Amino acid sequence: MSDLLYYLQFDFVIYALIVGVLIALCASLLGVTLVLKRYSFIGDGLSHVAFGAMSIAAILHLSSNTIIVMPVTILVAVLLLRNGSKSMLKGDAAIAMLSVTSLAFGYMLMNIFSASANVSGDVCSTLFGSTSILTLKTSEVMVCIVISVIVIGLYILFYNKIFAVTFDETFCRATGVNAGAYNFIIAVIIAIIIVLGMNLVGSLLISALIVFPALAAMRISGTFKGVVILSVIFSVICSLSGMIISILGATPVGATIVAMDLLCFIICWALGKFVFKTE
Repeated sequence: MSDLLYYLQFDFVIYALIVGVLIALCASLLGVTLVLKRYSFIGDGLSHVAFGAMSIAAILHLSSNTIIVMPVTILVAVLLLRNGSKSMLKGDAAIAMLSVTSLAFGYMLMNIFSASANVSGDVCSTLFGSTSILTLKTSEVMVCIVISVIVIGLYILFYNKIFAVTFDETFCRATGVNAGAYNFIIAVIIAIIIVLGMNLVGSLLISALIVFPALAAMRISGTFKGVVILSVIFSVICSLSGMIISILGATPVGATIVAMDLLCFIICWALGKFVFKTE
């Protein structure tokens, strides 16, 4: 406890905890919808797309890679979540193709054009997370807070429509609801969350923030609202505890958070099976 109080005296630690909690909160909101729509793997696919875009931004020596990464990730998210009934590639196949292609394309570009002396280290940090979450500036924290407030506000505002689109998109269209517009909102939000979350857990682990809390909440709750609320609680607790353990124990931030998410899922699975009897 004394070590924790010591570290909490530094602004960069406070900034990291604030950003980590906000990213986890936002990711858990959309995670429930993506899991129920059978798009659990979209976080992994979009993170790889963002990795490819980030490689291009690094080659161009842009001061902020968000200029390229954010628009590209949003565009791909919209394409993946649009109505795919007439598309040549269905959801899982399209995600798998984009994921592998973007990852390979980004790694190849970083090897061919990068001026860094430690390309492997740069790639590893991007994929599995790095200490960049501990070097955030005040302006970056404020941007994250503003974006998080917008994401949470949009989710609350369109909660009923998102609920309807999640469970029966065909019925929504039949009743006059513009399901495409709400799929677009979901796609934009999840893309923004993924780009923000890459600094926290890395490209390969971002899916954990989206999927694990939702799956854990589903073990002990049978209602959509209950799952969303529990998912938010679990995600925030796991991210906060994972970051604290990482700071105190000098463990990788991303991997530690994922380990806490897995532990939470195992506990919830046991509770659901032997206590709540939801299975």
